[in-house]
Amino acid sequence: MSASVSKPQPSYQLHPIGTIRSVDGSFRLEIFEPYRAALKELARFSHLMIFWWADQHDNPQDRAVTTTPLPYAPGIQAGVFACRSPYRPNPIALTTMFMLDVDIENGIVHLPWIDAEDGTPLLDLKPYIPVSDRIRDVRVAEWFANWPQWMEEAGEFFANNNVDLGG
Repeated sequence: MSASVSKPQPSYQLHPIGTIRSVDGSFRLEIFEPYRAALKELARFSHLMIFWWADQHDNPQDRAVTTTPLPYAPGIQAGVFACRSPYRPNPIALTTMFMLDVDIENGIVHLPWIDAEDGTPLLDLKPYIPVSDRIRDVRVAEWFANWPQWMEEAGEFFANNNVDLGG
């Protein structure tokens, strides 16, 4: 049996590239001026992977949560790595979303919706590329068994089934 030696954990700095705006049913990403050139050719893609910082959960208490009840699966308590809860050691969140429009000059990406609060820090954007981001044979927990297979069907499903995603 060997004794483990505790090494100092490295730290990393994240620099937001913009802000998520969710006001009066309008959803957009506002990209800071130094990063607007990075939007070039993004409009050639239909969908975007949006990485954001769940800043409302960036505190020692929420970062220490390792299990949480699932609002969409009554009676199930899951580890935070088995759900999309904003309670995480590092509150990094991901949303894949259809883009309505990209305005490079003003640094605006218009979205149909996003599951982030108004003013949320935006960390990164990546184009959704099926060969890299889609899996044919996938297994999910049984509480997702009756959920739609495709994002395009999710809005209607959530509305008709009063699904609470939590957060």
